[in-house]
Amino acid sequence: MAHLVANFIHQYHDLMDNRSDPRVNDWTMMGSPFPTLFICLFYAYFAKVLGPRLMENRKPFDLRNVLIVYNAIQTVFSLWLFYEYLQSGWLGHYSFRCQPVDYSYSPTGLRMARTCWWYYFSKFTEFFDTLFFILRKKNNHVSNLHVIHHGCMPMSVWFGMKFAPGGHSTFFSLLNTFVHIIMYFYYMVAAMGPKYQKYIWWKKYLTSLQMVQFVLIMVHQFQLLFIDCNYPKAFMIWIGFHGILFLFLFSDFYKTSYKKHGKGGSAAAVTEAKQSNGSTAMNGNGVSSYTNEYSKTYSNCYSNGVFNGYMSARSTVTHRKEK
Repeated sequence: MAHLVANFIHQYHDLMDNRSDPRVNDWTMMGSPFPTLFICLFYAYFAKVLGPRLMENRKPFDLRNVLIVYNAIQTVFSLWLFYEYLQSGWLGHYSFRCQPVDYSYSPTGLRMARTCWWYYFSKFTEFFDTLFFILRKKNNHVSNLHVIHHGCMPMSVWFGMKFAPGGHSTFFSLLNTFVHIIMYFYYMVAAMGPKYQKYIWWKKYLTSLQMVQFVLIMVHQFQLLFIDCNYPKAFMIWIGFHGILFLFLFSDFYKTSYKKHGKGGSAAAVTEAKQSNGSTAMNGNGVSSYTNEYSKTYSNCYSNGVFNGYMSARSTVTHRKEK
């Protein structure tokens, strides 16, 4: 037994020290997977147990202004990441057919590695999506799928950062940051209130864009199954299956939101928002109250500002109809 444990420890150190990218070994959080794993596990515990327990006897927070600032920051951060991915390779010398990892200490190679690290860091900033749900006592939005998605992403990206910070699979990050630019901008405008609904009539197309993203990711990754490319096959398969999983999830969301409620569902919500004259339904605590009519279908998506904007407008109309 002791021999097996010693052999496992030896293989672990060999993997971490000798088979990983030596350029990133001394970077923050890159020495060992355990800090990232611990944070992810604590996030899951906080999201499902500790957070709701701490808020159990407290009033929900009104975070409208916080959400506007947060989503604005995330929009700018995503824009910068997208720019860095382009400048580090995808706008120039990177090949869309086969792109090995540049493990050199060249300026472009290091720039791509640093960009990958900041993308890894961005997965932690998205934990705030969940925190804001909990602080507003929207625990039904913190579904198991939501927690699994957010909780697994930092760990998943850590392995890519540790062993392959660059190359073929960064196409996934490039597309993801582009979609996040649009997504967080949408959430920012939605959090501003019903009077801004006319500017975000394109919500339906945002979901379509996300699904196109996952199709492109699958095609781009799985093409390596048919050609010889000096890129780790394990990461290609892992990212490709990410695309499949999220394509099915977003397809289900799309069908639930736009087929079930009719093609005019989104447009009708915008029209109703205009009629509400920018007002929002308020509960006894002075905090905006939101219906779960659309929230249930959107709770599995990494969103937050939409519930303060789009949902509040819908809640106002529903509240008035009930009267």
